[in-house]
Amino acid sequence: MIKTLFIIGSGSFLGGILRYLLSKFMQNSIISTFPIGTFIVNVLGCFLIGLFYGLFERGNLISDEWRIFLTVGFCGGFTTFSTFANENISLLRDGEFLYFSLYAGFSLFLGLLATYSGNLLTKIF
Repeated sequence: MIKTLFIIGSGSFLGGILRYLLSKFMQNSIISTFPIGTFIVNVLGCFLIGLFYGLFERGNLISDEWRIFLTVGFCGGFTTFSTFANENISLLRDGEFLYFSLYAGFSLFLGLLATYSGNLLTKIF
């Protein structure tokens, strides 16, 4: 159990750091009230988890430890639903109804599409 927790914690640590760096880079590159950094991180994270699970379905390509590290740890630390929810509340509070609609709608749609695409990619190759 301790080993599993360490594996999850390590993946979450790396995913969280990468989320922060990529999100800040994107937000600083594109000046807007639209939370582009979190949006890109969450869609990319959806793609990655779809890709990982697609690879897992192909057999014993990846050990159970790597599965936990990549999905629960890394993807769990990389994506962030709580930040997504908070940014949507901020957009509503600021009266940015168009950005709220775009952010919430596209995040859900593209998140599902990215997860499906990542999984589908493993079936093609």
